[in-house]
Amino acid sequence: MATTLKDIQKLIRDQGICMVDFKLTDIDGRWRHLSIPAERLTESTMEHGIGFDGSNYGYAPVENSDMVFIPVLESAVIDRYSEVPTLSMIGDVRVIDLPNNRPFDQYPRNVAIRALEYMKEQKVADQMVIGPEYEFYLFDEVRYNTDYHNMFTTISTSQAAFASGLPDNNNGYQVLPGAGYHNSLPTDIRNDVRSRMCMVMKEWGVDVKYHHPEVGGSGQMEIEVELGDMLKLADDTMSAKYVIKNEAAAEGITATFMPKPLASEAGSGMHVHMLLFKNGKPVFYDEKGYAQLSKEAHWFMGGLLSHARSLCAITNPSTNSYKRLVPGFEAPVTIGYAMSNRSAVIRIPAYAKTPETKRFELRNPDATCNPYYAYAAILMAGLDGIRNKIDPHEKGWGPYDFNLYTLSEEEKARLTGLPASLDEAIAELEADHDYLTAGGVFPERLLEQLIARYKKASTQISKLPHPMEFALYYDL
Repeated sequence: MATTLKDIQKLIRDQGICMVDFKLTDIDGRWRHLSIPAERLTESTMEHGIGFDGSNYGYAPVENSDMVFIPVLESAVIDRYSEVPTLSMIGDVRVIDLPNNRPFDQYPRNVAIRALEYMKEQKVADQMVIGPEYEFYLFDEVRYNTDYHNMFTTISTSQAAFASGLPDNNNGYQVLPGAGYHNSLPTDIRNDVRSRMCMVMKEWGVDVKYHHPEVGGSGQMEIEVELGDMLKLADDTMSAKYVIKNEAAAEGITATFMPKPLASEAGSGMHVHMLLFKNGKPVFYDEKGYAQLSKEAHWFMGGLLSHARSLCAITNPSTNSYKRLVPGFEAPVTIGYAMSNRSAVIRIPAYAKTPETKRFELRNPDATCNPYYAYAAILMAGLDGIRNKIDPHEKGWGPYDFNLYTLSEEEKARLTGLPASLDEAIAELEADHDYLTAGGVFPERLLEQLIARYKKASTQISKLPHPMEFALYYDL
């Protein structure tokens, strides 16, 4: 892997690279990019960066919106999706200042870096290791229209049961709703494209664990990656989404990470496994603890559960997120923890038995989140739990070693649930965010800007007539 400018310049010469493409993350978690001729990547670029106007990326205004982008050399990878030979790099953003430029505190990657620094300052751990699971749908075609007089969505996917009557679907191997999990060929029509996605992800430094068809019979897929350092996995999440979407486009199909594109199918989440290390030793392991988890692990879970409702605004920031977080589709709806229970927000995998792998997963996040903000917020909630020794069992949050979906209505009424809408999550974040601003990790003005953006999106969607309203009310 190239780690110095000379290494990069040699790579450019050896591979005939013409352009260097810099990918920056906006406030919503989308990559934006700008490109320079390869010969312009010099020592001056690394020292002074490349200027741009940060106000167009959605961040809260600062006294000086002029910023510079500083490339991260070790992120360099050849971008096969550009026709002109192109080298891609991510990087960090700094605000132009005197005498020296300073890190832009709202930039997603800088927030994640600051969260890790804060963790070390608290002497809790010196490394956070995570493992996200990427769930997504592959469709043949998606068409939608949002004109005020003409709104519709049409999804086409040849493997779905609803496509069995189409003239070009004549093999009879369609998949029933909710029956897609681990389907084999020839029913699994996307096996090769998933394999190609994984091969390209490896080129981008993403260490793939496995891939398979997921539960949704209309084209839901999953690619799971190996555990790794939090900052690297945040970078890798951006890379993985880029590769998955571009490989799908190259195949003539389309990929979406929308949590709930189809009402009758399983939603797509991004479960996040997590564990901490200090001086190379696992913080979360205790042979005698419940599920072999240490008191620090339980306190960390306590922090996540204590702040779960406000955390949702960061980990599930779309109105569509809350169409997934409903009973009946293996999505979490209850604030609690348990061994191998997919109906609880926190699940402790029974198969992770060794001290170095003992961990738990947070099951509510989805990939509409900005991964840098989401992983940083998860860490900050957990650290708050450790600092305040929040015991989840004492708080009545479990362990729930039974199926929460089968409880009586009276029993369910005693449980605490996740927000049922983005508006609920926003209200929780407004009331509960001190754990995020601790140590200056999340600037107040960033949270204010995020809340304003979420409110705007929610209000915009709430004003739109829904097709189901026509079905229910048109003839009244």
